[in-house]
Amino acid sequence: MRTLGEQDIRNSFVNCSKGEAKRLAVPRDLEARPWGDLDFLGWRDPGAPDRSYLVLERGGRPVGVTLRFPASQRGFLHRSMCSLCLTTHPGGGVSLMTARKAGAAGREGNSVGLYMCTDLACSLYVRGRKIPESGSRFEESLTLEEQIARTTGNLSAFVDKLFE
Repeated sequence: MRTLGEQDIRNSFVNCSKGEAKRLAVPRDLEARPWGDLDFLGWRDPGAPDRSYLVLERGGRPVGVTLRFPASQRGFLHRSMCSLCLTTHPGGGVSLMTARKAGAAGREGNSVGLYMCTDLACSLYVRGRKIPESGSRFEESLTLEEQIARTTGNLSAFVDKLFE
């Protein structure tokens, strides 16, 4: 993913108002992010425990999505799998993230959801740059490039649903 600045990020959101995008918490460590290892930029809102955001590139431009997820956590013995990167996590490591649809459908309250890594570090898990709390990922027969393509394809399919 190419490096993005704060204004690029704020201008990219498709499922919230310009005022909401102006007020949301953008990460302060953008320069320190491993942009070359990211398929999308994802972060949790430190001031609102039920909100997360992600920005991906579509058609050569950044597209931002606001997400919500339940604050309740599952027990440590419960395991869930992320629908984007297929990483399993114990407890609350995977959450159902919901996004309001873009346009009129979103203003009417319509939304779509997907189970994702709660920390939105899917790109780093796929590349082995971050180890899940459980200690490892399942060994796959796909190459790294194929795993990355699957992850970005799953994310694109989710974002496509925002515009349906």
